[in-house]
Amino acid sequence: MLPYGLGRFASSVFSVFIFMALSLDKLSFAQNATSEMIETSGTANTFRPIFTVPAEADVGAPLLPNINDPNATDAQTVCPGYNASNVKRTAFGLTATLNLAGPACNVYGTDIETLNLTVEYQSANRLAVRVTPAYLGAANASQYNLPTTLVYQPTIDVDAGMSSLNSDMSFIWSNDPTFSFSVYRKSTGDTLFSTQSTKLVYENQFVEFASALPENYNLYGLGETIHGLRLGNNFTKTMWAADIGDPIDYNIYGSAPFYLDTRYYELDQSTGNLTLVTSNETNATADYVSYSHGVYSRNAHGQEILLRPANITWRLLGGSVDLYFYAGPTQQEVTTALQTSAIGLPALQQYFTFGFHQCRWGYANWSQLQEVVDTYEAFGIPLESIWYRDFDNDLVTHSYTEGESFLSNLHASGRHWIPIIDSAIYVPNPENASDAYVECPSWKYLILISNRYATFNSGNDTNSFLTNPDGTIYIGSVWPGYTVFPDWLSDGAGPWWTNEMVTWHDKVAYDGAWIDMSEVSSFCVGSCGTGNITMNPVHPPFSLPGEPGAIIYSYPEGFNLTNATEAATAASASSSQEAAASTASASSTMPDYLRTTPTPGVRDVNYPPYVINNVQGDLAVHAVSPNATHADGTEEYDVHNLFGHQILNATYNALLAAIPGKRPFIIGRSTFLGSGK
Repeated sequence: MLPYGLGRFASSVFSVFIFMALSLDKLSFAQNATSEMIETSGTANTFRPIFTVPAEADVGAPLLPNINDPNATDAQTVCPGYNASNVKRTAFGLTATLNLAGPACNVYGTDIETLNLTVEYQSANRLAVRVTPAYLGAANASQYNLPTTLVYQPTIDVDAGMSSLNSDMSFIWSNDPTFSFSVYRKSTGDTLFSTQSTKLVYENQFVEFASALPENYNLYGLGETIHGLRLGNNFTKTMWAADIGDPIDYNIYGSAPFYLDTRYYELDQSTGNLTLVTSNETNATADYVSYSHGVYSRNAHGQEILLRPANITWRLLGGSVDLYFYAGPTQQEVTTALQTSAIGLPALQQYFTFGFHQCRWGYANWSQLQEVVDTYEAFGIPLESIWYRDFDNDLVTHSYTEGESFLSNLHASGRHWIPIIDSAIYVPNPENASDAYVECPSWKYLILISNRYATFNSGNDTNSFLTNPDGTIYIGSVWPGYTVFPDWLSDGAGPWWTNEMVTWHDKVAYDGAWIDMSEVSSFCVGSCGTGNITMNPVHPPFSLPGEPGAIIYSYPEGFNLTNATEAATAASASSSQEAAASTASASSTMPDYLRTTPTPGVRDVNYPPYVINNVQGDLAVHAVSPNATHADGTEEYDVHNLFGHQILNATYNALLAAIPGKRPFIIGRSTFLGSGK
């Protein structure tokens, strides 16, 4: 089974999907299989029926996260761990071989019999610890190795031969009772990280390792999540890029597998001794000092990090153990070392990008946009940029000629225009000669699409799109209807994206890009458009704001409905709408949860045996399916969290070509560590 996605309202440059709402008094609703007629510029146009993707297409398998499953197997109790042997000193650390210490448990995958351990003192403030399968080939390398071309891997500094001698960190390993390791701070004797009393579990779809932590520890980071700054000791952080708005404590758009650990010590002025503070209470008359260190896990697979009162545990759905410890001892030193060694410094920006930006959906035409700019001017409100959802233009409401005039005046006034761009590409309907001016029934905008759509055709000709396992094009569903998705691991996608951005800039001189919907999002489970593109364009499988049952009564969209004169009516309608939605979603039956068991040597990427606490449940929900396939054979399962990272890199290069001599300005919704460099 393949996945689907649900996204915030956003447009795609390459979708040719124009998010410019026309006023409700000009267009009428066209639901499911109804035809509509509107009058545009005095010309009557009849539109074919619009098909709505069934709601069932937006439903994944019922899954129970392992952390909530009382019947889930604890890998620590059944797996054997590993023993280290063949330990060899190197110029900068050591290497060793790790072998299973007993019969394979195969609890959530197939145990890897032999592993390689590499320890490197890469600089005075950085220590690397890597554990990878000993035997990797073309068939399985992408399952474990995160290519440095996608995410930079810290390496030994050129002066490490001298600087590493001054490291304040010490690596110690043990085989008692099975392999474990600890990282100590020499200056304080403090244990920064220790896997003692736990077992390393390393399977083809499940990797687990844990470290003890002091009582009431202070950890920060592990984004992206809406959660308190101090993470606390009762929190499970999930990393699986998800198209969802603002759930508390769950995974959302991006992944940042790094944490800062700050520990406070009470200083005895007479002896200089330090005592670790483990209480949340402080003494106003005492003297305190702090020491910070950082831990970066360079792994982009779906994963959970469990923060509990006495420890932190990683549970990875694949990849390798690739850890980097940063000694600090200050937060600033940790952050600087992370930036310079792993993620890069922030890209320099144009001066205007630090000013005031206006952004919203729903502008009906260029004239409305000009009116907004003029109103800012009339009231003396500073405005550097106006943002607008668009790509290839609707030639009736947003002609290139009028757009050129608008942008010429905008730029002459020192202002800028930023389009909001998605990466889903509309698939032309081969049975519709033009697909021109097809009405989207509920948002009240027009879509201009052609079955000779050059953007799709050029991408298809260069094999720039993701495929199904059988080699056919993967076709999901996003705002314009059935769509395809760029394959950033292919040779063609980068040049194709650059060409499309340059071509569009020649028509409308945009000044940057907001990359949206890049988790990557799709509105149905799997390749639902396969065999169905003659229905294109189609309506999403859910109600959109403004449609019956989805009227927005809250601020700001519903402001005019909630003022003093209409508040009572709006409140009543809102209550009725909420009650109807509640009744429709109510269920009295308990789901029959899907549980999968490992097949030796075979991965189940759609339903891995270990179920992470994903906000959407099924990994395929609101996302391209884990078994979608890249040109080099890599499955989306292994690089899902990097789609947003890769499209930002592609867009950066495209903007350099489209707007030479200017620093690219990009806002990205889905990111990974290093996306901003």
